[in-house]
Amino acid sequence: MTEPQIIESATPDPTPARFDTLPLDAKLLRAVADSGYALMTPIQAKAIPIVLEGRDVMGAAQTGTGKTAAFSIPLLQRMLKHENASASPARHPVRALVLAPTRELADQVANNIKAYAKHTNLRVTCVFGGIDMKPQTLVLKGGVEVLIATPGRLLDHIEAKNCVLNQVEYVVLDEADRMLDIGFLPDLQRILSFLPKTRQTLLFSATFSPEIKRLSQSYLQDPVLVEVARPNATAKNVEQLFYSVTDDDKRAVVRQILRQREIKQAIVFVNSKLGAARLARSFERDGLRTAALHGDKSQDERLKSLEAFKRGEVDLLVATDVAARGLDIADLPAVFNFDVPFNAEDYVHRIGRTGRAGASGVAVTLVTRADARLVADIEKLVKRTLDLQAFELPDDRGSRSARYEGVERSDRPARPRREESFYDAAPAAAAPRPAYRPPAAPRDAFFDKPYEASQRDEPPAWDKGAAAAPRSVSSNIKPKKKVAALFGAKAPAASLES
Repeated sequence: MTEPQIIESATPDPTPARFDTLPLDAKLLRAVADSGYALMTPIQAKAIPIVLEGRDVMGAAQTGTGKTAAFSIPLLQRMLKHENASASPARHPVRALVLAPTRELADQVANNIKAYAKHTNLRVTCVFGGIDMKPQTLVLKGGVEVLIATPGRLLDHIEAKNCVLNQVEYVVLDEADRMLDIGFLPDLQRILSFLPKTRQTLLFSATFSPEIKRLSQSYLQDPVLVEVARPNATAKNVEQLFYSVTDDDKRAVVRQILRQREIKQAIVFVNSKLGAARLARSFERDGLRTAALHGDKSQDERLKSLEAFKRGEVDLLVATDVAARGLDIADLPAVFNFDVPFNAEDYVHRIGRTGRAGASGVAVTLVTRADARLVADIEKLVKRTLDLQAFELPDDRGSRSARYEGVERSDRPARPRREESFYDAAPAAAAPRPAYRPPAAPRDAFFDKPYEASQRDEPPAWDKGAAAAPRSVSSNIKPKKKVAALFGAKAPAASLES
């Protein structure tokens, strides 16, 4: 396959185009107007005319730029143009297939496409794992033209013969880089093998790695590369802040920034499911309405948490990277990277949850001394040096700089217990009280000695001479006596950690 034709590289049109200038069916234009859209985003303005022509597309745009509308609206238009192509009006074969990496993204894409197709007779449904297959099976056997699915659950339905893909005309790989990151490549290859060779294929991704380019060379025919932002670029309307903190002060820093900037809602990203659950409970104790979103939650719990957050019933959504891509939450003012992501590309997707569709936002990343390599990876990806600042907490919590100069935690005043709501005004400062110090225990001089690292190339004390004197297979000394001889006393009991 030849290199894809580049249709747009970096700078979008200064005058945004209007949807009503596109050759779209009146039903689609009405649905677009109902959704409140008038002007197209750069990716939409460049991609929609090309998709309408029937060309394959590689769409490279940072998250939050309207990729879903960029591929779904023109595909719906092409399907409406040949709406009566089916042999039987009562039969509704799958004609458009959209593959998404996560359940949340699949559900969101399905809701958007349903909104665009609501004035048409096209049937749209979504299938993903984590819930019962029976209701999905009934809908599939009833017939749908547009199917949005996660790869694993789609393969389940294919194996159960609940859906047939031999009449698919349009395929969309949404967030393709994420699907490769989480190991969906074999599933994608299997699914694509069930599809007709002659079809229109669209691949959309926020970042284009060499693996994505190889995937496009295998499954796209003479594609057009539509690129409206430099690859791996972060959104310009998102204020990115990097603060040097300690692990112990991370939660206090988040609370302080929320109060200083009067932020009412935010997503807090962590790297582990257990960390998400624990942090959510900690913020709840601080008086913040908090929900956790991670892989150990059932699908029903995850959807309920998201809906509550979108309705404004939750202040903080503590999430793993399951929420980093594709989730469209209107007017989200802030994102916190409580943990620096292990994968630098996930940083781009995390902060893309704020500053969407032209709105402004702030992304705060909390960096500890152990995160130096991860921050360097982010700098390499976004091709710029990040400004790492120290964050000074109020005096009653002690400052970072003072702590690094050797001030112990016991030298700081005790943390006050807050009884009022988190967002209430802070009470008037009380008279300073001396911090309680427990009686000092007598010190053992042994623990005042400096730590001395052992040499790796020096064998342990009990193994010296092993090379010079090979062990005999049979020995008159029993194992327990050997251990006792080493410790100079009775052999210690086996540790639970061994």
